[in-house]
Amino acid sequence: MNEDEQIKEKTNHSTIRELPVITSKDVVLFPHMVIPWLTDQPNLIKLIDDALATDRTVTVLNTFEADGGEQGKIRTPKMGSAALILRMAKDDEGHAKLLLQSVSRIRILEITGSEPYLKAKVETVEEIISHDLETKALITNIRQLFSRILDMSSNLPNELGGLISAIDEPGVLADIVISHLNIPPVEKQEILETLDVKERLGKSLKILTQQLEILELGHKIQSKVKGQLDKSQKEFYLREQMRAIKKELGEDGEGADDTAKLRERLQAKGMPDDVMKEAERELDRLARMHPSSSEYAVAQTYIDWLLSIPWNESTEDRLDLKLAGDILDKDHYDLEKVKKRIIEYLAVRKLKPDAKGPILCFVGPPGTGKTSLGRSIARSLSRKFLRIALGGVRDEAEIRGHRRTYVGAMPGRIIQGLRKVGTKNPVFMLDEIDKIGMDFRGDPASALLEVLDPEQNARFSDHYLGVEFDLSRVIFIATANVLDTIPGPLLDRMEVIELSGYTHEEKIEIAKRYLMPRQLEAHGLTAALVNIKKDALLKIISDYTREAGVRNLERQIAAICRAVAKGVATGETEKAIIKAKNLKEYLGPPKFEYDVAERTKVPGIATGMAWTPTGGEILFIEATKMKGSGRLILTGKLGDVMKESAQTALSYIRAKAGQLKIPEEIFKEEDIHIHVPAGAIPKDGPSAGVAITMALISLLTNRHVRPEVAMTGEITLRGLVLPVGGIKEKVLAAHRAGIKEIILPKRNAVDLEEITENVRKTLKVHLVSKISDALKIVFEAGGSKRSL
Repeated sequence: MNEDEQIKEKTNHSTIRELPVITSKDVVLFPHMVIPWLTDQPNLIKLIDDALATDRTVTVLNTFEADGGEQGKIRTPKMGSAALILRMAKDDEGHAKLLLQSVSRIRILEITGSEPYLKAKVETVEEIISHDLETKALITNIRQLFSRILDMSSNLPNELGGLISAIDEPGVLADIVISHLNIPPVEKQEILETLDVKERLGKSLKILTQQLEILELGHKIQSKVKGQLDKSQKEFYLREQMRAIKKELGEDGEGADDTAKLRERLQAKGMPDDVMKEAERELDRLARMHPSSSEYAVAQTYIDWLLSIPWNESTEDRLDLKLAGDILDKDHYDLEKVKKRIIEYLAVRKLKPDAKGPILCFVGPPGTGKTSLGRSIARSLSRKFLRIALGGVRDEAEIRGHRRTYVGAMPGRIIQGLRKVGTKNPVFMLDEIDKIGMDFRGDPASALLEVLDPEQNARFSDHYLGVEFDLSRVIFIATANVLDTIPGPLLDRMEVIELSGYTHEEKIEIAKRYLMPRQLEAHGLTAALVNIKKDALLKIISDYTREAGVRNLERQIAAICRAVAKGVATGETEKAIIKAKNLKEYLGPPKFEYDVAERTKVPGIATGMAWTPTGGEILFIEATKMKGSGRLILTGKLGDVMKESAQTALSYIRAKAGQLKIPEEIFKEEDIHIHVPAGAIPKDGPSAGVAITMALISLLTNRHVRPEVAMTGEITLRGLVLPVGGIKEKVLAAHRAGIKEIILPKRNAVDLEEITENVRKTLKVHLVSKISDALKIVFEAGGSKRSL
C-alpha cells in the first residue's frame, strides 16, 4: 500500500455519552453546517433549556417513513449529528428560535428515554480517509459538476463556487455539496451514514450527475417555450414550464396555489407603487422556488408582512373639540397644560386636515398619569392606541428591524405595532424613552431620530421591509422621568410637557373620582359597602405615602378594599366607614411622620429641598465639629458639585467670621463634619448651598435653625444666592412635609406661577438674593418676607 493509499483517522477520539434528541422529518444536518430552528413544542423547549444549562450539545436525527412499510411508520436512523446550540431566543408567543451548528457525526447506540423528551446514548464516529489518485479524481469531478449546476440553477448562490474550490478535505466537500442540493432526505441520510470518504464521494458524484440531467432537461423545456410572447402569454408558459419541471422531478404542484393566492391579495391590497413593485419582484422569485427550500419560507413571510401592514388604512379623527375636552376632563384631573395642547392640535387639524402629527414628550415623576394620559388622548381623537416599552432596549434593530439576510429577521417594533393596530394613524406611545441604553448592537436612541422627526418620518425605512413607510400621520407621545439621559438631538425633536407632582388636595380629588371607583370595582365592592372619609384619605396621603404621583395611594386604597372584602365575604362586615381614627386597623401604623421640628432642635441642622426623578424631597443637612486641625469632612454619598458647594459655604463663613461673631480659632483647632442622611442614596447638584451655609452658621454660632423653614439655592463666594431648577417639585415636597416657610432665590420668582393657588396660600415664600437676607429669616422670627 503506497503513501497516497494509507488510511488515516480523524484526530478526534471516539466518545460515548447521553444526549437529548431533536428529530426532524425534512432536515439532515451535516457536520460544519449552521441552520436555524424554530419550535413551539413544550417538550422541545424543555430540552433546549436543559441543554443550555449543561454543555449546549444536542443530537439531531432525521426521521422518515420506512420504505415499503405501513403508512405513518417512522424509521429511526442509525446515525445523526451532534450539534451545538450557538444562540437561542424566545418570543412573546412562546416560540424558541435556535441557531444550531453540527460538530460531528454520531452513532445511535441506544434510546435511553422518551419523557419529557427523547434521549439517546450516542458515540462519536470516525471517518475513514484516503488520499489516492481515485479520491483526487472524484474531488475534481465533483467540483466540475457542482460548478455547472451553479451556473444553471438560479436558486443557489454563486458564492458557493468559491467555497467549494477552497475546501481541501474530501469528506467535508461531499457534505457541503449534498447539503445544498434539493434532494430527498433519504438520500442525504445515506450520505451522512457513509463513513468511508471515498465511497461517500462516489455516491455524491452519482447524485450530482442526476441533478445535472434534471437541470439540462429543464433548460430543454425552456427552449421550447421561447418566442415573441406578450406578458400574459409569457406568464402562462412560464407556469407550464414549472409544472413540466416538477412533473419530470416526480413532484406535485404544492406551493402554486399559495403563490396564486398571494398574487390575488397583492392586487386587492392597493399598495403604493414602489411597494407593489418590490412585492411582485419577491413573488416572482417565490414562484421559482421549491416549497421545501429554506428561502421559500423567508420570501413568503416577507410578502405576508407587506400584505399585513396598513399602507392606506386609517381611522377618521373625531374633531369635536368640546367632546374631546369632556373626555380628557373625565379621564384625568387637572393637567390643564396637556389638555390645552391636545385641544390646540385638534383645532389645527380641523382647519388643516393634512397637518402632521405632533411629537410630544411627557416628563414627570412616576405615578403622575403619563401613560394613561396617552390612552385618553387616543380616545378623545377616536384613534387606535399603541404602547411599546423602551426601558432597557439596547438593540437598534428593535426600532429599525433586522435585515433579511439574518436568521429569524423581522421588522422593528414600529412596524410591528402598526401591523397590530391595523391603521397608519394611531396614537403611538413610546414609554420610558429616558431608559434606552446602547451597546455593541447599536444605539436605539439614534434610530429614533428619523421616527420622531416630522420632516423625515414620512419616508421611514425599516431594514426588514426595505421600502419606505409614511409615519407622518402618527401621533407619537414619549414618556420619561428625567430629561438628562435623553440625547440632545432626540430631545430637540420633541415638544416637552412637564407633569409635576400633585398636592394633597389634588390627590384627594383623584382618589375620589378615579382611584376609589376603580378599586371598588376590582374588589367586587360598591360605594354602599365602603366609605372612605376625606380625613382618612388625607391621613393616607400624609402619613402612609410620600410621593409625587398617586401610585402608592392607590395601593393603600386597594389594601383597605381587600380588608373590607374579606369582612363582607365572611359576613363580619355589612358596611365599612373608614375614618382617620380607625385607619390604623386597616393599614397598620403610619409609615411617615413629621420630624422636621424634632430634627432641627439642636444647632447644626438645616432643612433643604431637593429634586429627584421621582419628585421633590426635603433633606436635612447635618454639621458637627470636633477637635482637629481644621479639616472639612463630607459624607452622605455626595457628588463633586455638592462637595464644592460645601467648600464654598465654609470659605464664605470664614471670610465673614468677624461679622458672624465666629472665633477664628475654630477653623484651625477643630474639624468640621457635614453629613446628609440617607447615605446610601447618591446626591449632587449646587442647590443645597444655602442649606449647607445655614447648617454651618447654626453650628458655629450655636443657634438652631427655625424648624418651619426649608430652603434651596446655589451660593457664591461673595454670598450671592443664584437660581436653581425643579422649583415646583421642591415646593410641593415642602408642602407635603408640613413646612410653613420656604426660602427661594429671587430670580426663581417666575417659577412660582406654576404652583397652584391653594399651595401658595399655605406657604410663606421668602425670595432672597444674598446669604445675609436668608440669615434674618432662618435665625430670627422677623425678617424681610414676601407672602404669596
